[in-house]
Amino acid sequence: MFKGLFAPVDMTKGTPWKVILQFTLPMLIGNIAQQLYSTVDTIVVGQFAQNGDNAISAVGSALPILNMLLVLFIGISAGASVMVAQYFGAKNREGMSYTVGNCITVTAIACVGLIVVAAPFLDIVLELLNTPAETHKDCYWYLMISLIGMAGMAYYNILSGIIRGFGDSVSALVYLLVATVINIILDLIFVINFHWDVAGVAAATVIAQFISSALCMWKLSKMRQYFDFGKKYLRLSGGYVKTLVKLGLPSGLTQAIFSSAMIVVQSLTNQFGTQFIAANVIVMRVDGFAMMPNFSFGTALTTYAGQNTGANRLDRVTKGAKQGTFMAVACSTIITVVILIFGKSLMGIFTDTAALVDKSYYLMKILAVGYIAVAVTQSLSGIMRGAGDTMTPMWISLITTVIFRVPLAYGISYLTATPEMPKGIEECIQISLLSSWVMGAVITFIFFAVGKWKNKAIVQQVNN
Repeated sequence: MFKGLFAPVDMTKGTPWKVILQFTLPMLIGNIAQQLYSTVDTIVVGQFAQNGDNAISAVGSALPILNMLLVLFIGISAGASVMVAQYFGAKNREGMSYTVGNCITVTAIACVGLIVVAAPFLDIVLELLNTPAETHKDCYWYLMISLIGMAGMAYYNILSGIIRGFGDSVSALVYLLVATVINIILDLIFVINFHWDVAGVAAATVIAQFISSALCMWKLSKMRQYFDFGKKYLRLSGGYVKTLVKLGLPSGLTQAIFSSAMIVVQSLTNQFGTQFIAANVIVMRVDGFAMMPNFSFGTALTTYAGQNTGANRLDRVTKGAKQGTFMAVACSTIITVVILIFGKSLMGIFTDTAALVDKSYYLMKILAVGYIAVAVTQSLSGIMRGAGDTMTPMWISLITTVIFRVPLAYGISYLTATPEMPKGIEECIQISLLSSWVMGAVITFIFFAVGKWKNKAIVQQVNN
């Protein structure tokens, strides 16, 4: 019974909503566990560091930059997941073998290159973003430690993406849960006992993610019945690397666009002072959990669409899109209601400062309804990506985030400026984000309905 839980799942068979939900639930638990990494970091430094509120601000200011550093690996992971899903659906053993091997090699090269390129510029970036002086040093060390340990984060994201491409979302969940428990224990030891504060939570996260990536590698080594694993497949093969880039680059760029916008908006956020930064960090922590069902359904639908596209079952893809989106919207509606009713108690988990709790809850209420719109965007984008159309979601993200959200945030700030509030209203950050979510849902629905994504299957185009 338990062995079956850890086996790949053929999503080309069975009732669409059932196989999607079967895949989504472990993904959801895993995404929540992964969100615990940064959330526990925030709680521990907020409650136990020498200056808790400043420590929260430091971690929050560092995360948009860290997310930008991870975009390359997110792209590789997305491309690998789609390729493996389509090859699995098509029962193409050689294609899966080259995809897995080339992903491992590309990731190793990318990790070394990123450390060499990014490390010398961390201090400069923090200066350009107007990072407050009282949090600058902690931000720097959080980023530097994370960068040095980037391989653990990178390989977990990529290897778990490959495993999910086979339809196995349970194994990645178990490995992540193990790493999450280790992360929490190390957080408490490093901050409370060793007094390493922000640097301590960064080190704990790096160690935990190395463990989770090692477990994923072990899992893949036990899956020889589906693909071959050897030096032949580790050597870079032009056709597979090209396809990986073709599929993964738009997804990576989508995340890069989002992260770039977050960094630009972070510069505006920093101008409102450390208390607003801390409130915004708390909001983003709760936001991270609220988004998890949306991301989980999106990833599940990517795998579902990939396998069924590889098997040439577009009728199942369309049916699964409708059923999966309905489940995602229903889940987000429930989450929105919970946030509106219990949001203040959620904010109180992070800090005992009453003013900070009130400000965080107020900002959270602005965003709450937007999670329903994101459910539509993530679900339909997941279908398009799984079918091989990774460009359309990228362009939608570019339009809604860079062209629309960033100018709107700065525009509201400028137009509402007064002598008493020279930077304008603080809510400009949340109002612009909510507006971009709604716009994204509308545009994504239109492009999905047009249906050009149905002609984007790519596995047949790959050559060695």
